[in-house]
Amino acid sequence: MSLVLKNTRYLLATSLLALSSSVLVAQQNETEKPDNSVLAMIQHFSEDAPGAWSAQQLITMGSIRDAALKDPYAYDELAHLTNNIGPRLVGSPQAQGSVDWVVGELRALGAKVSLEKTMVPHWVRGEESASLTSWPGGIPGTQQRLVVTALGGSPPTPKEGLLGEVVVLSSFAELRALRPDSLKGKILVFDHPFDKELAAAGQGIAAYEQSVLYRALGPAAGGAAGATAVLVRSAGSADFRLPHTGLTLYAKNVVHVPSAALAAEDADLIAALAKQGPLTLHLTLTPQVFADAQSYNVIADWPGTEQPDQIVMVSGHLDSWDLGTGAIDDGTGIVMAMQTIQLMAKLGIHPRRTVRFVAWMGEESGIQGALTYAHDHESEIKSHVAVLEEDFGADHPIGLTFSGAVALRQYLAPVAKVLEPIGASLITPGDEIGEDVAPLMSKGVPGFTAARDPRFYFKYHHTAADTLDKVNPRSLAESAALMAVTAYALADAATRRRDNAHKSSSDGKTLLSHSRLIHRTSSLFRIIVSLCTVLPNGQGEQDRVRAPRGCTDWTR
Repeated sequence: MSLVLKNTRYLLATSLLALSSSVLVAQQNETEKPDNSVLAMIQHFSEDAPGAWSAQQLITMGSIRDAALKDPYAYDELAHLTNNIGPRLVGSPQAQGSVDWVVGELRALGAKVSLEKTMVPHWVRGEESASLTSWPGGIPGTQQRLVVTALGGSPPTPKEGLLGEVVVLSSFAELRALRPDSLKGKILVFDHPFDKELAAAGQGIAAYEQSVLYRALGPAAGGAAGATAVLVRSAGSADFRLPHTGLTLYAKNVVHVPSAALAAEDADLIAALAKQGPLTLHLTLTPQVFADAQSYNVIADWPGTEQPDQIVMVSGHLDSWDLGTGAIDDGTGIVMAMQTIQLMAKLGIHPRRTVRFVAWMGEESGIQGALTYAHDHESEIKSHVAVLEEDFGADHPIGLTFSGAVALRQYLAPVAKVLEPIGASLITPGDEIGEDVAPLMSKGVPGFTAARDPRFYFKYHHTAADTLDKVNPRSLAESAALMAVTAYALADAATRRRDNAHKSSSDGKTLLSHSRLIHRTSSLFRIIVSLCTVLPNGQGEQDRVRAPRGCTDWTR
């Protein structure tokens, strides 16, 4: 039992004892006044204190919540985005089509819509196949087919494919311990499992971070060590023989070798056979890499009535991988943010501050759209009151995760009360809000996202099974309600004082601010910084200075 839990139980026990004692005393002597401190404690736990919001504003939040639960807008929009438009790989016609569609939908709601140009990688998946051609105990002349998918940015193999002996490693430490040239001409397989037990303990994001490093950095590291191709165990928790694609980073001074993700079952197979003796593998990948393409972030403002220059952002990323239809990653985030604007239009709500919708382009390929926004809006970042992003699916939300001053938890308590009927009243600090808002958060803007169990999400994201049927309409509606209520609350709060961001407000009226919070950088940023530490034999030293800024794209 944690010390906090013990102290909480002790506090409640002693408080109840004190309450019982005061009641007995009062019964014995009705003229004696009860313990005011006990009454204050009871009032603290039972009173619906409005904090930074009036009673009418709290009623409005409840109206937004209830409307989101009844209105199928988010699910209907998601169905069109996934079923009709389909996968939205950056640089593809579907990506551009989705931009045009979102623009039309937001303009129809009456929002002030603009496009922000950003350049994105243009990579097209081709054919992909792999098979074991020899292995210990195998029947001569037979093969075992493997399920693979190319990683984003991978160059192609020769048309006839690659044939090579397999070397299986489980960590970067094992790679660095190899003798020089021991991988030359061979196919490297990184078999680093997704930690399901860690995920089951509520740390799904941490488990993903441990696993995704090998997808992001393994091909560059293997190429530097002389491998002709690199396969990585899929960074996901599913055991459905589903390979997970995703971004891989290539350093400019390291040879770019073909790379692909293996289904978990096939990684297990290769690892087991490799312990018995040598095995060979044939790999064919035919992706194409083109010059960067022009694309856009979609920005739609619902102008504020009193402080329109102050911005509360709601967002998701519009691009997706091409295996599935991008339902949970991140169609759900897009339609939640769209419904925030739709509900304000439908209910006639116009908060004090501007609510800004952003559909990010290029999250999957290295947050190009987010970096463009941070650059183009640098002079007005100080006017961003808060940034919300949803990029972890749409399972039932249990509350709100925030990154910012600790006092935000108490500040948001009245909002949590409004969200209590849908079981989303937990307010917790956290680091992982979203890759796209990370550049703004690094400048001190507080970030918010729904708190939810991510285990289901990591089964399907980046796979061919990321499709509409994985989305529960009720859970999506609850998630949309949480985003819309939170956005309204932050946009319409009475005051915003930037001078005491790290202090608790004595009057309960202080809004969050642009304090220079100490923020742990996002997963992608940590991966980039890690690049020069995993390449063997000193490779990557030339990227040490440029990596944090320059490796966020697919360097070619």
